[in-house]
Amino acid sequence: MESLEEIQARHRKEQKDLQSRITQKKKGATKKTRKGVNTECEELERQLKERHERELAAINGDATPVTEDDDESSNEEPADIQSNDVNGVADSLEKITISEPAVSDDSQPRKRNRAKERLARRAAEQEAAVEEAKKEAANQPDQKAVEREKMLKEFEARGLTEKLIRPDGHCLFAAVADQLSQIGIPLGADSGAELKEDQRYKAVRKEAARYIEGHPDDFVAWLDEPLGQYVEKIRDTAEWGGHLELLALAKTYNVEICVLQDGGMQNIEPGLRVSAESEKIWLAYYRHGFGLGEHYNSLRKSP
Repeated sequence: MESLEEIQARHRKEQKDLQSRITQKKKGATKKTRKGVNTECEELERQLKERHERELAAINGDATPVTEDDDESSNEEPADIQSNDVNGVADSLEKITISEPAVSDDSQPRKRNRAKERLARRAAEQEAAVEEAKKEAANQPDQKAVEREKMLKEFEARGLTEKLIRPDGHCLFAAVADQLSQIGIPLGADSGAELKEDQRYKAVRKEAARYIEGHPDDFVAWLDEPLGQYVEKIRDTAEWGGHLELLALAKTYNVEICVLQDGGMQNIEPGLRVSAESEKIWLAYYRHGFGLGEHYNSLRKSP
């Protein structure tokens, strides 16, 4: 049989182990699961505390304390106390089972399990919130359709037709390459005639990276990373291009870049070199129309 000191030492170890488990659970919780994790941790602490109290009461010869949720814990495994066979008082003590008193009156109602009731209410609240969010989403306008309708009106008003560009991360550079090819501007020293149409974006990427690298004062303030690292991403990867790259390309090719988008048009001029001879190229910019997110297409003159 465990002595009082041994039981107390075991209790301290079990409490320490439980606290370690609770800490790990809370660290892994998210905003959505935090309340449920806290409830679970409180329940684990309560169950351990009640078991310790029952074991201490048993060794002290006291009555087993009864708690609100004891009727839910009847399936827990019994605590076994084995004999040390000290002084030959007995050969062995088989088992001492600690359980709650039997209920003599079958008609007595079961006690409420408040923890389960709280979890059920919380689950119902979350389900109601999800349904409400679905209803709100259903009432929202189709942003993709609205954007497309506005863009088509702009194309028609300006006599433009859309050349679809593959949405693969290179769309800005591929759209610029298509526009430059339409007006006969060479893509760059590294373009070469050997580049196929779907590979021309590579030459435009190199020109954008070369300009940014050669004019650091114009770009460093807008970057969240070292200039060299950013230049390498623009030149050698599928990193999306944006306003900085359009500005670099406008200056590199001495063209005015006109970007049609939902709500208006953005003009990016080549700066000091702008002149009557400066060509215009046209791009369509979408926020909602394509699965990957932001996207650029080329806009050619209608036949």
